[in-house]
Amino acid sequence: MPLSAEAFDDEPSAKTGALVSPVLRAFRLLRYIVEGGSTSNLSEVGRTIDVNRVTVMRLIATLEHEGVLEPLPQGGHRIGLAFLKLATAATAANDMLDLGRRVLATVRARLNVSTYLAALDGGHVVYLLRDMPEEGLVSSIKVGSRVAAHLTTPGRVLLAWQTPAALDALLKDDPLANADLRKLERQLDADRAQACAWSFSGFEPGINACAAPVFGPLGEVTAAISVAGPEAALGADEDARRSAEQAVVQAARDLSLLLGCKNYPPAG
Repeated sequence: MPLSAEAFDDEPSAKTGALVSPVLRAFRLLRYIVEGGSTSNLSEVGRTIDVNRVTVMRLIATLEHEGVLEPLPQGGHRIGLAFLKLATAATAANDMLDLGRRVLATVRARLNVSTYLAALDGGHVVYLLRDMPEEGLVSSIKVGSRVAAHLTTPGRVLLAWQTPAALDALLKDDPLANADLRKLERQLDADRAQACAWSFSGFEPGINACAAPVFGPLGEVTAAISVAGPEAALGADEDARRSAEQAVVQAARDLSLLLGCKNYPPAG
């Protein structure tokens, strides 16, 4: 049964001067619908959430326009797909770090090299998590490091799954990336075809790296798992490269599935 207006009035009174009334009313309406309330009778809705009928009409029209509400054929409304997608993406982002820590630990134990979880921040990649073996690794990459995406393996796989328009927007302010854009695009095409990216002493001398993309519940690329280690420990020969690549791709697939991705990598 829908909650009363008093049940929605949970904002601290001392802070009401800083709050936006239309937003509060919109959330009251959303809570009302989530609790099973029908919007068929606007007057009843208004009485329940303590707003007038005209305001209810305007709130519903606005929320419909933004895809937050969807009208039902039999009358009334339900939460819209756009809002559900937003909520799902937000939930996945919150879960990703907790799940990522477990996945990184598995890869580190298997390969005995440093493992990372990274995500895009504009045209840069930011390292969110790191799991290192006991002997450590001499590297400039730490949690919080922010590097031009095209220079690193996790950045490359994240760029490789962008649309052409999104890629142009991400690289437009990076003169180094644009200096030889066709070469970079060929590299990204190859990374995408292989579903992972390799670097041999590319970013840091004497250190090899491999990365694979992580996808969210809607098939969007959300992060990348990467490993880095000395040349002798990571990718020293073809068999070692194949073993490391399989471990990294499997880890990225596992995290993607945990986040709700149905197919890895997504088609398209």
